Amino acid sequence: MAIKPFEKKVWLSTPTMHGEEQKWVDEAIRTNWVSTVGENINEVERLTAEKVGRHCAVGLASCTAALHLAVKLAGEKLYGQPKVGHGTLEGRKVFCCDMTFDASVNPVAYEGGEAIFIDTERDTWNMDPVALEKAFDLYPDVRLVVVAHLYGTPGKIAEIRAIADAHHALIIEDAAESFGATYRGVQTGCFGDFSVLSFNGNKIITGSSGGVLLCDEVEDANRVRKWSTQSREDAPWYQHEELGYNYRMSNIIAGVIRGQMPYLEEHVAQKKAIYERYRDGLADLPVEMNPFDTELAEPNFWLSCMLIQPEAMCPQVRGEQEALYRSEPGKSCPTEILETMAHYNAEGRPIWKPMHMQPVYRMHAFVTRGGSGRARSNAYIRETNFCDVGADIFQRGLCLPSDNKMTPEQQAIVIELIHRCFE
Repeated sequence: MAIKPFEKKVWLSTPTMHGEEQKWVDEAIRTNWVSTVGENINEVERLTAEKVGRHCAVGLASCTAALHLAVKLAGEKLYGQPKVGHGTLEGRKVFCCDMTFDASVNPVAYEGGEAIFIDTERDTWNMDPVALEKAFDLYPDVRLVVVAHLYGTPGKIAEIRAIADAHHALIIEDAAESFGATYRGVQTGCFGDFSVLSFNGNKIITGSSGGVLLCDEVEDANRVRKWSTQSREDAPWYQHEELGYNYRMSNIIAGVIRGQMPYLEEHVAQKKAIYERYRDGLADLPVEMNPFDTELAEPNFWLSCMLIQPEAMCPQVRGEQEALYRSEPGKSCPTEILETMAHYNAEGRPIWKPMHMQPVYRMHAFVTRGGSGRARSNAYIRETNFCDVGADIFQRGLCLPSDNKMTPEQQAIVIELIHRCFE
């Protein structure tokens, strides 16, 4: 059967508007509340805190801004307020997820800290608690852990929390991709001392941009609000006694988010149906879907991902910006599948490239279950039982088109294209 390219592109994940967004944006414009204060922001903060189950939420310009201020707040609580020009983590080490987007990690550098990357575990593709415990053995003075829930799947957060508590460490929970996901029936965003959500354009609920910092102490929320408005003091003139940032959320952006909020559960259900169609449609291939703990966790299924079994991988080599592969009968690789989908006008994406493989962080420490180390040759891995899970998933995995406006018929064609790559 001949397959024609899609007339309209099938996207990885795009915003899904419902109409109510326009109502609240128009209200902001009609009432002239278009800056960084207004009822839309107040409602987004209230609704988000209510949905997640936290006492306080602070609306910010982006999730990266939320992460930065969470890191700054954690550093101040741990080490005190720094001098002007110095970060709150100046010279301190912080444990971070290895396989994630670099926005999870960069705020540590903003505050003068040094990220140490913790390897990934295979059960959920998130931070490995065993490697985290090993990292505390190697670096017992660390007091901050930044943990993310990858692709909307909760990590082993109870185990990570117990390890952090045993070592008197704070947790920043990056729930940017997992709004609406639960672990033991509790929403992600509840497990960190400070947690963050993203409303970026491709997230399950979007404002085109925007983020939220979640916490339980009003004093902490007020501290973040002050920083986000250039640390202006309560004086009749512009008075500044510490560094601040222009990080507050726009009331117009908040209007889009406010209109999206009632549709969170609907979007999760649509994403779950996409995941299940891929799982069933690819069941006869030597692949597996991104995993989760079926007893403890319920993902939001933001992105459906696929991992090719090692014996079904054709040769593939990746440089810093380009990849090469050699096609073989009965085998395939992420590069071949992504190029095939792109040829038919469907968007996929490689798995997040691990941070310890990124040029900007290549000299930072990296901790696996076996201790400190880095991946080398395949022979070295076999001989020493060295395990770099994140690099392996990056090599064999890819993100599939997961847009909740994709029809079952379009998804069936994507599934057929993947099958043809293995012929």
